[in-house]
Amino acid sequence: MTPAGRHEGIHEAGTRALLDAFTLGDPDEALRLGEMFAGLGKRSFGMLLFVSTLPAFIPIPGVGGAVSGPLVILIGAQLLVGRRTPWLPAFVARRGPHRHSVSRFRDRLSPWLARLERVVKPRASGMLDHRLASAVTGLLLILLGLLLSLPIPFTNFLFGVLLLLFSLALLERDGVLMGAAWIAGAAAVGVFGVLSGQLAAMGARWVDLLI
Repeated sequence: MTPAGRHEGIHEAGTRALLDAFTLGDPDEALRLGEMFAGLGKRSFGMLLFVSTLPAFIPIPGVGGAVSGPLVILIGAQLLVGRRTPWLPAFVARRGPHRHSVSRFRDRLSPWLARLERVVKPRASGMLDHRLASAVTGLLLILLGLLLSLPIPFTNFLFGVLLLLFSLALLERDGVLMGAAWIAGAAAVGVFGVLSGQLAAMGARWVDLLI
């Protein structure tokens, strides 16, 4: 059975149940990104964003942002222009994490997801589905993806957590959680946008001195 068919039966399942489904099978099998969001309907952007955020938690400077950043930007751009379902280039859709990587990440997040699932619920759908709301989410994801791609020290985990908030709001269909993600995301963009600008200016001054 294809991944899409295997996951159709849990269309309304919680995030933990979805992650459980992706860990079934050979731990060394690579999951294709293009198949992971199949059959999830309006939640497909949430699942794709969730999986795209995983590399941000790789504890190697520069690696996580280089992988997650462009994927997050691509997802944000599609939400910004109003796409209803995600699209991936073929060479990206054929790639994805191994089952054991998803399993490890699920185990680390499980206690937090268990607490979160007690309070999140489908509500305030306008914060998710309205054209303007989708554009706001997309714009913030683009900006966060850009910041994640920059070599700003010690920020990958922070941006990763913020992106998980966005993905969980989309997965759980919780507009209130999305509103909280907007506030946190906008604050991060404001603070680190200024910081990254200062770093860029400092780097430019160093280049001028060297020249």
